Amino acid sequence: MGDSPPRPDGTLKVAGEFAYASDLWIDGMLWGATLRSPHPRARIVALDVGPALALPGVRAVLTHEDVPGSRFFGIDGTGDQPVLAIDQVRHEGEPIALVAADHPETARRALKRIAVGFEVLEPITDARAVIADPEGLRVQPLGGITRYQPVRVGDVDAARARAEVVVSGDFEVGIQDQAFLGPESGLAMPSEDGGLDLYVSTQWMHNDLKQIAPCLGLAEDEIHMTLAGVGGAFGGREDLSMQIHAGMLALHTGRPVKMSYNRHESFFGHVHRHPASMRYEYGATADGGLVYADVEIVLDGGAYTSSTLNVTGNAASLGVGPYEIPNIRIDAYGVYTNNPPCGAMRGFGAVQACFAYEAMMDKVAAACGLSPLEVRRRNAVSQGSRLATGQVIDAPAPLAEMLTRLEAIPMPPAADASDLRNLPGGVSQTTHGEGVVRGVGYGVGIKNICFSEGFDDLSTARVRLEVIGGEATALVHTAAAEVGQGLVTLEAQIARTELGVRRVTLAPADTTVGDAGSSSASRQSYMTGGAVKTACEAVRGVLLERAAARFGHHDLTLVGGTVVSREAGELASLEEVLGDAVIEETREYHHRPTQKMDPATGQGNSHTQLALCVHRAVVDVDTELGLVKVVEMAAVQDVGKILNRLSLEGQIHGGSAQGLGLALMEEIVVSGGVVRNPSFTDYLIPTILDMPPMRLDILENPDPAAPYGLRGAGEPPTLSSTPAIVAAIRDATGRALGRVPVRPEHIVA
Repeated sequence: MGDSPPRPDGTLKVAGEFAYASDLWIDGMLWGATLRSPHPRARIVALDVGPALALPGVRAVLTHEDVPGSRFFGIDGTGDQPVLAIDQVRHEGEPIALVAADHPETARRALKRIAVGFEVLEPITDARAVIADPEGLRVQPLGGITRYQPVRVGDVDAARARAEVVVSGDFEVGIQDQAFLGPESGLAMPSEDGGLDLYVSTQWMHNDLKQIAPCLGLAEDEIHMTLAGVGGAFGGREDLSMQIHAGMLALHTGRPVKMSYNRHESFFGHVHRHPASMRYEYGATADGGLVYADVEIVLDGGAYTSSTLNVTGNAASLGVGPYEIPNIRIDAYGVYTNNPPCGAMRGFGAVQACFAYEAMMDKVAAACGLSPLEVRRRNAVSQGSRLATGQVIDAPAPLAEMLTRLEAIPMPPAADASDLRNLPGGVSQTTHGEGVVRGVGYGVGIKNICFSEGFDDLSTARVRLEVIGGEATALVHTAAAEVGQGLVTLEAQIARTELGVRRVTLAPADTTVGDAGSSSASRQSYMTGGAVKTACEAVRGVLLERAAARFGHHDLTLVGGTVVSREAGELASLEEVLGDAVIEETREYHHRPTQKMDPATGQGNSHTQLALCVHRAVVDVDTELGLVKVVEMAAVQDVGKILNRLSLEGQIHGGSAQGLGLALMEEIVVSGGVVRNPSFTDYLIPTILDMPPMRLDILENPDPAAPYGLRGAGEPPTLSSTPAIVAAIRDATGRALGRVPVRPEHIVA
């Protein structure tokens, strides 16, 4: 542990040789395609698939009437999303019918022959209007509000009367897409026993299985899922996409069926980050001590529940960030609309709140005549502090120290205006330095790690130790999805550390081993890492018992690849002790229990672990054209324990890049429920030219409750990078900038 071995998939990926799910192929397979709604809200009054079936090469056309089992599914057990639209569509791109054909072009032509009659209805797109009249604007049988979660601490109204400084602000966050490079893809193959083999790119196979099996009318053990190559995820693969559809077509035709979305369809085939509308009011003393927070957070979940229940809980529980505030009133809402369905994305509710509460901290600083760093230091949580939910931070939380360390990081030099690449607009020659102003901004984020609110979060690992070719070899088998975060490297590192072996093989991730949970919530190093560690310890225990029986010593330990007695010294190598034996152990790992938030007060120990990251952003802004160049980002993050520095630094860089995208360019533009930019031509993501140099200061304050003391690291940088960049633009321009992404017209208008 602590080394940075190269990733086994790294060379293949950069060489273009890695097998992604979209590369799957088998002789005799059919191609599946999906007919999707062009309307955000409409009744289906007619549906004729006959012309499509008549097209040569078409093997099946299926509608909701052909669903073998349950016609509804849902990631959180709500089961409100139809496999195929039944009598109405509730968002643009909702699946209506499926086609299987001999060739993908034939399948696409068949889609155009399906005749659908719609009675177009006025879409419900204003989330705040749903809160004002949830019953009158009913979109779902469940009603207009998915979840309302208040948080109550102290007496806000009384505190308002005592406050010497009061500041407020309205904030908006647009719809961000996960923008993974590998589209939704998979292969479904009927098995000889009447079941199904599924090869899919996903984040959580066992949760997929729980949703797929009832819809296909199969038992879970009749479906075997194997993880196919994943081209990024970031939350967008937690929900089902083509899994049930491909399974339906395969079972109906008796042939393998491949489905692979193109980029346009991918924008409709997965959930996005919840857009948010937020209102904040803070009261403080004249010296910057926070007195109260009065907060309203409205999250637009779109047409179906997806992860909105948990995203709303996260936004509520972390709604005022890592600051001590004695009086808090938070009202957080997740609502249904006819906008695109929204669910999990890196940061999961905490990103939206962080943008608002960090802007508020800057407002308090300005009103009190303090620096942005000083006002944060004066109100920072530490070990022993209480969050808004009443949960006590029982592990190191050195926020004040982190802010001081961030302040000590040297500033970048002034831009060399003689090289246009250093200026906003670059070589397009929009400026030669005139109108360019530099700004500096700060952001602090706190993110929960692992699943929360009473969920029995677990991961399973099976570890096998044997001698192969004269060398002790470990085989590690989990169902954890490698989605680019480097888990496969870490699993091998743990096995080498705990068992003293050099050779470690990873079995393909599939459902023949127990649930590993989702590759989300920055949890896999904690949970699957903990499971692999625990299974390795069990294997080591059996090995040492075997050695004790052989050598008559009982005070044994494993040092590297050698069994050692504290009395007799080195006794034998792993290979000598094992001989022809095979030791295999399977273990589950559970984190400490959490609690549901109280539905009236929001109180409760709802989170397993919390992680902090702070950012400083330096930007140059062309104030005449509204162009922004991020010159540098610096980050200080507490990770508990560095397990793989190279992977860790990659996570911090990657999270910061997604935060930069949200700050400056990434937004799915929706008008009247219709997506206006479903392509990478018009949905812009940061490139290598947009991403600045980064300076990192990584702290190690071990969490005693976590394996190796680690602290999940993937999500926190996404929180704090966005408000830091926007704060830097405010510093350069004097604009209020209450919405992200910041557009040129926000700066110059």
